[in-house]
Amino acid sequence: MNKDFPRIITFLRRERGLSQKQAAKDLGISQSLLSHYEKGIRECGLDFLIRAADYYEVSADYLLGRTVQRSTVTANDLPDTDDFRHLNGNMINRINHRLLTNTTTIIYDLLAQMGSKRLTNAAGNYLMCAEYQVFRCIYEAGNENPQNMFSLDQKRYKNLTTAAMLLDLEIADAIAEREKLALSLSPDIISGYFEKGASSLFNLIQFAERNVRNHNRSGNE
Repeated sequence: MNKDFPRIITFLRRERGLSQKQAAKDLGISQSLLSHYEKGIRECGLDFLIRAADYYEVSADYLLGRTVQRSTVTANDLPDTDDFRHLNGNMINRINHRLLTNTTTIIYDLLAQMGSKRLTNAAGNYLMCAEYQVFRCIYEAGNENPQNMFSLDQKRYKNLTTAAMLLDLEIADAIAEREKLALSLSPDIISGYFEKGASSLFNLIQFAERNVRNHNRSGNE
C-alpha cells in the first residue's frame, strides 16, 4: 500500500475546507470508504485514483507522492519531459526561459520575506555572476568580437567569477545562520503561495539534480 496516498488525499480535502461527507459524495463513494482510504486501512483502485486526481486538480503521481509538482504541465506552460534531446532549440529556449524567470521571481519574493539586505545582495551577486559567465561564453563564441566591453581578462574570468560565486554562497549561508533567518517552507506551502510559478521551481530542481547526477555518472565512467 502506498504510504503517501492517505496523507495527501487527507491534506487536499482539508486544504479545500471539505468535510469527509461532502468529499465522499462528490467522489461517488461512501464516507466510511473515504475514511478508510484516508487512514490507510484500505487501498483504492485505479478508477478512484483517477477520479480523485481530477477532483483535486492534481496529477496521479502527486497523489501517490511520486512528485512534489501538483499538476502535469502542458506545452503552453512547461512541457514535462525527461529528455531534452527530443526537443528543438526553440522549445528548449522557451522552457529554460520560463523556468529561470519564474524561479528567480520566487527566490526574490522569499528573500524579501526574509528581510535581509545583505543576504539579498549576496544572492544577487551570485546570480549575476552566473549570467555574466553564460553571456560571455556566448559573446566569445565569435572570435572576432571586441573585448573592450569587459574588464576581466579573457583567460581568467571563468576562474575569477566561479570563485566569487562560491564566496557569495558562503556569505549567504553565514548571514542566514547568523541572523537566524528561516522561512517555514514545504512543497505544499510553495504550491499554495506561488501557484503556477511553483511548477517552474519544481521542474528546475528536477532538471538541475538530474544534470548533476548525469555529470557524476559520466565522471565515474
